[in-house]
Amino acid sequence: MGSIRRVRRFRYVVVDVFTDTPLAGNQLAVFTDARDLTSEEMQDLAREMNFSETVFVLPPTAKEHADVRIRIFTPALELPFAGHPTLGTAFVLGIPLQKIEIRLETGSGVVPVALERDGAKLVYGSMEQPIPVWEPVEGESEILAALGVPSSGLPVERYELGPGHVFVELVSAGDVAALEPDLGALERATSDGVNCFARDGERWKTRMFAPAHGVAEDAATGSAAGPLAIHLARHGRIAFGEQIEIVQGVEIGRPSRLFACAEGTADRIERVTVGGSAVVVARGEFGF
Repeated sequence: MGSIRRVRRFRYVVVDVFTDTPLAGNQLAVFTDARDLTSEEMQDLAREMNFSETVFVLPPTAKEHADVRIRIFTPALELPFAGHPTLGTAFVLGIPLQKIEIRLETGSGVVPVALERDGAKLVYGSMEQPIPVWEPVEGESEILAALGVPSSGLPVERYELGPGHVFVELVSAGDVAALEPDLGALERATSDGVNCFARDGERWKTRMFAPAHGVAEDAATGSAAGPLAIHLARHGRIAFGEQIEIVQGVEIGRPSRLFACAEGTADRIERVTVGGSAVVVARGEFGF
């Protein structure tokens, strides 16, 4: 008789992030116990889920106190930090851990997420993000050509806080909605996510394209929301300390709302927070 092969089982939760409406926002899969998975298996599972990101929860290792460690994968690669996976994981773990603040160890450092409740229900989370560095972008003309736009209202700059993000300001929200980028050309022009934005009344409309990450267009990009608030404040579009509301994902049928605030000055950013809601929509299990 042959030996009996043990089937390993891995439970996951699907949560829609930066929305309070099921089946909107940005989808996220959270594998709540990934201790028996290799890095290669994590990447394979992220490709199998085919969401913009998938999270794997592990015991913490940081010297600074953290509740858990998370690893974040797109279908194509691992990221040291991303916004909606961090917020979504905090919502998934918030009920069982029974905490008002969850500290998540990421590849970019420990990120605290403050959680607000209405009774037993989690209704809002706010993460304090790593403070990025920024620089003029390389290949600006190639990026603009791939987007099909002639210019940017603000300097085209790159912000780095784990993932890299490039920011391009368009004239109107309608111009952002009408974008039809050449994704192949965009992938050749930059390995970063490219964020196009415009003021839309009291809000800011954005779209983010990251073909080099295996994500044609993202429904909600938390790791870009903080840098966008910095970018707008540095260039005088808003005041430091002013919270902005960002609308994203409408064009791909996943409307999302994000809130971001940058505190400090143009010479010294002191604190960056990004917040929103999330809702659990499914639970499942892989076995192999």
